[in-house]
Amino acid sequence: MGLEDRLATRRAEVERTLDLLLPAVAGPAARLHEAMRYAVFGGGKRLRPILALAVAESLGGRLEDVLAPAAALELIHTYSLVHDDLPAMDDDDLRRGRPTVHKAFGEAEAILAGDALLTLAFEILATRPEGDDAAARRADAVALVARGAGAAGMVGGQLSDLDAERKPAELSGLEWIHAHKTGALLAASAELGALHAGASPEVRRAFARFGRALGLAFQIADDILDRTASAAALGKTPGKDERAGKATYPALLGVDRARAEADRLAAQARAEIPEVARHRALLDDLARYAVERGR
Repeated sequence: MGLEDRLATRRAEVERTLDLLLPAVAGPAARLHEAMRYAVFGGGKRLRPILALAVAESLGGRLEDVLAPAAALELIHTYSLVHDDLPAMDDDDLRRGRPTVHKAFGEAEAILAGDALLTLAFEILATRPEGDDAAARRADAVALVARGAGAAGMVGGQLSDLDAERKPAELSGLEWIHAHKTGALLAASAELGALHAGASPEVRRAFARFGRALGLAFQIADDILDRTASAAALGKTPGKDERAGKATYPALLGVDRARAEADRLAAQARAEIPEVARHRALLDDLARYAVERGR
């Protein structure tokens, strides 16, 4: 089975799990539920849950233990996109080829839908997998994902990204932004898969490093695509980073050097995969996929 087929299989499993976890469009909060589902089921690569599943599988973990926590990662990622598109943030009208949530439902509804997705994600992390024997793992999962998603991770990186607009960029500052804005949640995703597979702290740390390097490579590739791909290929408005004066690797280094740096980081990610990972083919392929999209 090729990479695209394996990704499609895992994506379908994640989609089914998300459908079960999200509230039905019913009751007094039906419009909120509709906005949540609109945001989640508008497409997407599902990279974060697929990464968690791939790590767990490489360590011999049970996928049924990881599917719900992995889907929670996608809820957090989706909430971040909903809020990122708001007028106060990146002010975008298009996401995954459709109107953004605030364009389709209203600004207040988009804020609340994002809030609801984030809080649902932590409810899932705190309760799944079920059973007393998994209680310690659930507590660890809440803590590690909170660090990856919060002020010390994704949210802190997003604010730094906004602060860096139309200012002289330095490579060290740019790496910090990407490592937190994108790398932190991908590091948490990889570590979450190792955690629920019962991995040792050392193996968990190795997979966190894998996810962090993968996240940096992925963000650089995204920034290159923003400059080189069409709206149809991107599913969002191209060229916005450049027009907004955002700090990006292609803006600082040029496209060719940025692409070389993404390749270097993808190779670094692959080198971090510990020997105890028995089935590493999908992990290797994910590192390559992160940087080869659109080439």
